[in-house]
Amino acid sequence: MKYSALIPVKSLSEAKSRLAAHLTPEQRANLMLDMLHHVVSTLKESREFTHISVVSADMRVLVQAQTWGARVLPEEQAGHNPALTAAAQYEMQSYPYLNALLTISADLPYITVNDIHELIDLSHENSLVLAPSQEGTGTNAILSRPPLIVPYVFGLNSLMHFRAAAERRHLRYALCSRPGIALDIDTIHDVTQLRQQPVPLSLQFSHSSAPCL
Repeated sequence: MKYSALIPVKSLSEAKSRLAAHLTPEQRANLMLDMLHHVVSTLKESREFTHISVVSADMRVLVQAQTWGARVLPEEQAGHNPALTAAAQYEMQSYPYLNALLTISADLPYITVNDIHELIDLSHENSLVLAPSQEGTGTNAILSRPPLIVPYVFGLNSLMHFRAAAERRHLRYALCSRPGIALDIDTIHDVTQLRQQPVPLSLQFSHSSAPCL
């Protein structure tokens, strides 16, 4: 089985806008890059993927991702889901041997190799594996076999929409509910908790990403 991973990243000027009252734009950008670095490193460490791609409209993101050994794909379509669809189609054209595609959030500071292995294990018996966000309505990762077996429907209540798409197509799917994939960073409470709790060693915080408390 040949797996590929795709990580979408917003422009850093738009990243973590809910933290704007607490972090400067540069702190938010550095926090996002720190977490992206951790996700890329964890995917590489898992040794499950033929390649790992980062898709973004932000040149700073693409330059950094390339230095970490990821393939970089500039956004070709406006809008999150159309941009992801275009990137996934490019992956399929470039690597026609791919059997499965993992699309995963960039802001998962607690994700571990074991989390990745669990996603992969579930995909052996399921065409679709969905990893819910911590509030249970969003989707932080989707592993589809083959790629694009369902359309991207990220956004409000995306987990419900992904499940409905799978059911309409009579696909076998599974949920992967693991804290390392569910716990993303959206609020100042999340940032404070992140600073206070142990994190995987591969996540190295920039000094400028420290919250202004």
